Amino acid sequence: MSDSTLNFKAPRIEVVDVLRGFAIMSIMLLHNIEHFDYYNFPEALPEWMKVLDKIIWETLFFLFGGKSYAIFALLFGFSFYIQNDNQEKQGKDFRGRFLWRLLLLLGFGFINTIFYEGDILMIYAVMGIVLIPVCRWNDKAVFIAAAVLMLQPLEWMRYFYLLLHPEYVPGSSWSDGLYDSMGNYMKSSSFLDYTIGNVTIGRFASIFWSWENGRFFQAPALFLFGLLMGRKKLFIASAESNLFWKKAMQYAFLLFVPLFTLKNFLSQIIERKEVRKSLHIIISSWSNVAFMIFMVSIIVLLYQNESIRNLLAKLIPFGKMSMTNYIMQSVAGSFIYYRYGLGMVEYTGATYSLLIGITLFILQLSFCTWWLKTHRQGPLEYLWHKATWI
Repeated sequence: MSDSTLNFKAPRIEVVDVLRGFAIMSIMLLHNIEHFDYYNFPEALPEWMKVLDKIIWETLFFLFGGKSYAIFALLFGFSFYIQNDNQEKQGKDFRGRFLWRLLLLLGFGFINTIFYEGDILMIYAVMGIVLIPVCRWNDKAVFIAAAVLMLQPLEWMRYFYLLLHPEYVPGSSWSDGLYDSMGNYMKSSSFLDYTIGNVTIGRFASIFWSWENGRFFQAPALFLFGLLMGRKKLFIASAESNLFWKKAMQYAFLLFVPLFTLKNFLSQIIERKEVRKSLHIIISSWSNVAFMIFMVSIIVLLYQNESIRNLLAKLIPFGKMSMTNYIMQSVAGSFIYYRYGLGMVEYTGATYSLLIGITLFILQLSFCTWWLKTHRQGPLEYLWHKATWI
């Protein structure tokens, strides 16, 4: 979320707002083609459009699936560093205030869940607690903790258990069952039915999906890496930081190619479905993070070029109002696609949904640009800031 508790004298790091705006924009586009987790693919569309829908779906998920969320997580840890560092410079302990801030984030996430069960704010609010004790550790200890989490230790334990017990058959996925149950209330045209369903069945479906897909390890790892990036001043342009991002871009790409290839050939290498699933979760997690680092490196380095910086800088207002934009896209998107609103889920494939998503982005970006001409923060950022410092 936005580093809205920055000391007013401290200059904002613009490229971080660009990255945050890029992440929110790409998350919005993915949510739109998914119909905000209401998966439906209209059959009445012409064949050429169904082909185009498939191309758009696969392209957007290749570019942004699991990566935009990872950027968001990385910047969450970085923002904590900025807030904590500013308070330490004033001789204050930010940890208790941050815990209260996370509780407020939990509340914002609950409001967002009313409209969209796939909300990540509530999950971040809980997992963000890891930053409170770790922020006093030295760099080496933080890096080791982040690396261990990124390795997906629980999934490796499951993988080796399956190898050693070929007779064992795991139970069915909890999230799959809950997502199936969501179909019942999503057929309703009542907003109240959606509200109750989203904060109960849908909320647990999202939590269990995150658990089953390694997000409970990946997200805290990225929080910690974001904290380290803050300590190392890697988002501040310098010869040292530019060298880091150039190397990061190269190594990330070299890691991504074999990981992505292996992920797509797992079905031909491993016959047993349960074993293959465990490895797929691990490799997907690493592959997504590698591609995320590749994208972040490119954006950070391109931002050093004046002409390209002028273009990327247009995302700054969108990034500064990330909380407002994230929740407002859920409100607007659910109304557009769900049956209590316009019910466009019946008529829109990925092509039409992408066009809707682009339109929503342009409208939100225009609003952000207009709003920030007369305000220092977005509406929800202002409320979060004020409530944090009550």
